[in-house]
Amino acid sequence: MKTNHALAAPSLLAANFGNLAAAAESIKDAGAQWIHIDVMDGHFAPNLSFGPKTVQDLRPLTSLVLDCHLMVDNPLDFVQSFAGAGADYFTFHVEAARHSNRVIQAIKAAGMKAGVCVVPGTPVNVLEEILGELDLVLVLSVNPGYGGQKMIPTALEKLTKLKAIRSERAYKYLISIDGGITTGNAALAREKGADILVAGSAFFEAADKKAVIQELEA
Repeated sequence: MKTNHALAAPSLLAANFGNLAAAAESIKDAGAQWIHIDVMDGHFAPNLSFGPKTVQDLRPLTSLVLDCHLMVDNPLDFVQSFAGAGADYFTFHVEAARHSNRVIQAIKAAGMKAGVCVVPGTPVNVLEEILGELDLVLVLSVNPGYGGQKMIPTALEKLTKLKAIRSERAYKYLISIDGGITTGNAALAREKGADILVAGSAFFEAADKKAVIQELEA
């Protein structure tokens, strides 16, 4: 079966934090166009990772899309700092925002693309009232907090639903999936509807990173 093309977005969560500039360069050299930056606050997600300073420092070093995924409580509080740092996409969790529409409006007003993410236990139908406003919908296919986990297979059906809704209503959002993405399951994710494939360990642990990007995007 012929699969759809997708874009790979290597996740810095799997990179060496001591040399993120080199990690960003390796992503560019491999042929990817996006860099995925997982932001965790130790509350919404049980880990700590990056903040706006990471984005600010990377921005002058790369022209690639900086795709920021905020696994944080009170995402509205972070909009201005990430916009000022140079983020292109600001994706927040619907589970963490009491007023999702307000957050989306703030993201767009700050000059960024607006994305919303759902954890494995959240159905996509909770997004119905805001899908038309979004630039990206991110399906988290592992529980938030740590890289290197295996994909939860039921996440793939969310891609199918999101693709169907987008077609039926002529919406424009991109569909992204993050968690356990490998060269072994990328084709299935693309078939189900993914436009963006976030991959951490599969990319940074590979000897031939260019080949990984080519297989992910196929």
